[in-house]
Amino acid sequence: QVQLVESGGGSVQAGGSLRLSCEASGGDTSNYCMGWFRQAPGKEREGVAVIASDGFASYAPSVKARFTISRDNAENTLYLQMNGLKSEDTAMYYCAADPLLAFGGSGCLLTPTKYRSWGQGTQVTVSS
Repeated sequence: QVQLVESGGGSVQAGGSLRLSCEASGGDTSNYCMGWFRQAPGKEREGVAVIASDGFASYAPSVKARFTISRDNAENTLYLQMNGLKSEDTAMYYCAADPLLAFGGSGCLLTPTKYRSWGQGTQVTVSS
């Protein structure tokens, strides 16, 4: 497993933007699925966006067209650009990773239970 450290969270007003970063260490994540997940108080953790090493990305319907996931394989870093933030985006945001091979032929999934390496999270609070 790799170690993951998130940064970039904060408090913004509705309509604002934030960019989250996730630095990986302890291994080469170039062949990993990497993704962003979030958990609001009293709710289950949910997938936000995931990306394969070739850049193919999947998004939750609630964030598609507002959020963009990207990665820099050379720097072992994952990003999430969040635009048009809404109050319902308020949550703790987590970075996660797991080798692509572990997903079989299904590709990277938005399912949190499929990922074994997790960061500690970064809080995003959006006020309306």
